[in-house]
Amino acid sequence: MIRKNILQARRVVVKIGTSSLILPNGKINLSNIDDLAFTLSDLNNKGYEVILVTSGAVGVGMNVLGLEKKPDELEKKQALASIGQVELMSLYTQVFHRYSQKVSQLLLTRDVIDYPESRKNATNALEALLELDIIPIINENDAIAVDEMEHQTRFGDNDTLGAIVAKLVGADLMIMLSDIDGLYDRNPNLYEDAKIFREIHEITDNLMAIAGGAGSKFGTGGMASKLTAAALLFENGQEMVLSNGSRIREIQAIVEGKEIGTYFAKL
Repeated sequence: MIRKNILQARRVVVKIGTSSLILPNGKINLSNIDDLAFTLSDLNNKGYEVILVTSGAVGVGMNVLGLEKKPDELEKKQALASIGQVELMSLYTQVFHRYSQKVSQLLLTRDVIDYPESRKNATNALEALLELDIIPIINENDAIAVDEMEHQTRFGDNDTLGAIVAKLVGADLMIMLSDIDGLYDRNPNLYEDAKIFREIHEITDNLMAIAGGAGSKFGTGGMASKLTAAALLFENGQEMVLSNGSRIREIQAIVEGKEIGTYFAKL
């Protein structure tokens, strides 16, 4: 079955999570990063406008310093994010260069999006980069973002950031790469008879309960935040596909409308 609406998509936001960038042993997943650079560069060559929203700064920072455990102190996490972001962008730049694709970096905080003038500046920058045939690589500015009552600068998670970026640039499609094939009716790691949802057209309370709330052990790969991101996209009539970040080259099949992962589209 072909998802015909996706065939019309030309501006695509791809969000990749830390689990797709860092191996279980804490090392950087170089093969995944290479697949990502190849696939997005290929899409760009075919006329798609592509934006990458990436996680992984803290994980890469831990790798740089040889840490096995994430520190509890906020300031140390911020330091890791600062160290890791430099390394992550250096790696992205090298690998994308292999495929003759130029990239740029934008680090965002929530207040940039909340204030109209700042939001306009961010939008203008992204539009200019896309016009120049450059792939913007966006991450939250974890080194300085805070979460206070009167001055919230954190997005909360990069799933939300991806949806906000998609809304900001009027993307046709968001592809969310996770550590799972899609949304299931129960945790497939625990239940052999778990069934995948191929299409979701409404984010209901029942779906949120299936995904698991904040801190739930049932929520595989932060599934609740992915449904929240889909709900944000639904507000703007946008679509999303949730698929497995271990098979990054399937992005090409996704934009060709093939039935991969879970497709979120409001009827």
